[in-house]
Amino acid sequence: QVQLVESGGGLVQAGGSLRLSCAASGRTFSRNAMGWFRQAPGKEREFVAAISWSGGSTLYADSVKGRFTISRDNAKNTVYLQMNSLKPEDTAVYYCALNRYTVVSDTYDYWGQGTQVTVAS
Repeated sequence: QVQLVESGGGLVQAGGSLRLSCAASGRTFSRNAMGWFRQAPGKEREFVAAISWSGGSTLYADSVKGRFTISRDNAKNTVYLQMNSLKPEDTAVYYCALNRYTVVSDTYDYWGQGTQVTVAS
């Protein structure tokens, strides 16, 4: 079993920055790709970013490309999402997820409970 706990959310003004963290426990996650997703009120959950187990490969949604950066520290069992130039439309609950494979794929087996990000205009 894997537990994922997100932190770092909060209220920020448009144009500001936040860094989200996702700490994994229960077993090593260094062989799994990781992803970040978000869900805004009244909308479906959407993909934000993903990173391979080595950190050598990343993938971003077009809406965040150039503004968000995903990274990981396998020694700390933690994945990060640095969010810059935030916009009101980035407001959502952000979730991290553990991919089933070492490379980025569409299969995620474990999810955190989410952290709220609110961007004020």
